[in-house]
Amino acid sequence: MEAGLRRFLVSFMPLALYLCYIVYTGKNVPKPRTSGCSLLPHSHYWIASKRIVTPHEIISGAVEINGGRIISLVKEKDWHETVKNKPVIDYGNAVVMPGLIDVHAHLDDPGRTEWEGFPSGTKAAAAGGITTLIDMPLNSHPSTVSKETLQLKINAAKGRIFVNVGFWGGLVPENAFNASILENLLDAGALGLKSFMCPSGINDFPMTDSSHIKEGLSVLAKYKRPLLVHAEKQQEIELDDGVDDPRSYSTYLKTRPASMEETAIRELLTVAKDTRIGGPAEGAHVHIVHLADSRSSLELIKEAKINGDSLTVETCPHYLAFSSEDIQDGDTRFKCAPPIRDAPNKEKLWEALMDGDIDMVSSDHSPSAPELKLFAEGDFLRAWGGISSLQFVLPVTWSYGLKYGITLEKLVSCWSEKPAKLASQDLKGAIAIGKHADIAVWEPEEEFDLDGNHPVHLKHPGISAYMGSRLTGKVLATFVNGNLVFEDGKHAPAACGTTILA
Repeated sequence: MEAGLRRFLVSFMPLALYLCYIVYTGKNVPKPRTSGCSLLPHSHYWIASKRIVTPHEIISGAVEINGGRIISLVKEKDWHETVKNKPVIDYGNAVVMPGLIDVHAHLDDPGRTEWEGFPSGTKAAAAGGITTLIDMPLNSHPSTVSKETLQLKINAAKGRIFVNVGFWGGLVPENAFNASILENLLDAGALGLKSFMCPSGINDFPMTDSSHIKEGLSVLAKYKRPLLVHAEKQQEIELDDGVDDPRSYSTYLKTRPASMEETAIRELLTVAKDTRIGGPAEGAHVHIVHLADSRSSLELIKEAKINGDSLTVETCPHYLAFSSEDIQDGDTRFKCAPPIRDAPNKEKLWEALMDGDIDMVSSDHSPSAPELKLFAEGDFLRAWGGISSLQFVLPVTWSYGLKYGITLEKLVSCWSEKPAKLASQDLKGAIAIGKHADIAVWEPEEEFDLDGNHPVHLKHPGISAYMGSRLTGKVLATFVNGNLVFEDGKHAPAACGTTILA
């Protein structure tokens, strides 16, 4: 406390002459005496920093929180007129920005909690500065394709989530032509729908074609909600047993060429045009998930946007961080679909993200039980696919983005503002008066090694492709609905995240 108070007096000496109130430093916040939702025993307080990222500028000042909302925002020079008799958490030069909103995560709960689960997954999210997750409808069991199966998700989340969690419903052949099932699912609170244009790997979540998607969009138009699409179209690929080693990543890459993405997106856009103003599905929206191909597929997307399709696209940190050439034989931690492509492709992904042609970033956190990764065999063709990443996406995006000129404003745009818009969360995604107090605090200059000494909150840290990395950007604290749910490696005693229903 003494060191923190010294930091406060050095940084804000003029204010000390005007103010007489309790000051808590960010790393020495008094802990509540009893178990609760927050590590901070206050509902009305201020967060101060020299770098607060607002929608219009980065300011030195303070954010006032009361009852889970942001109720005022002042610059440093105005403090002496505004701050009166309320605790201030001073984070010095650390960045204070909107919490990340991850619109693409698989928490596998209920039914496959040996893979992840709401408690471990949302703890990892909180440790990574993520304040809202939108959970995917598959990899849990059963898949979320009806009102009844959505209710299973909602029940499983109660009292077990440390951040806010919303849910996508599933569009599958069994419900695509039954408007009442889809309407009941959306009425029950699904924020939108998700479909696969190739086999998902999950038996009760079969793939859709353009006719299913067209029907889904017609229902979604009434609700003004999005359809998220895994856009790969399966192709027959012949491998040479004598040449194509299943332990080689290049063999796996050969089985899922970029043309799979291009073919699927080309077909998808034949129905996405219905979302244009005046079209039969006006009000619906198409969102292409985890784009890996930055060449022909991206060009199709750019053209569709110009033509007026209601369309957005995301990519993922693993496509921005890794290149296929660097993946070692047998290291199945890196298997995902679409696959990680070559270094020139990665460069173009960054260019598209920085130019705004790719709208946002999501984790596609897709863990599994370690044995499904087949580490002993190292067989890329048989191992379960998916990158485990939830806790690390902020420092990964920042660390690898520095080379490409990423800014704090860009980080907020692609990880907070645009994801909030996709999920229709108008009160999230920005530090502004009236918004929910969902806030991440982190040190962009601090480096750390992601090794055995680093606290990792994923259920199975060893399956993550990021373990062993040196990253820049350490998360110090995470506030969800005004509650300090994570700080200095510790979580709040109680899981008080909110389930988000449309």
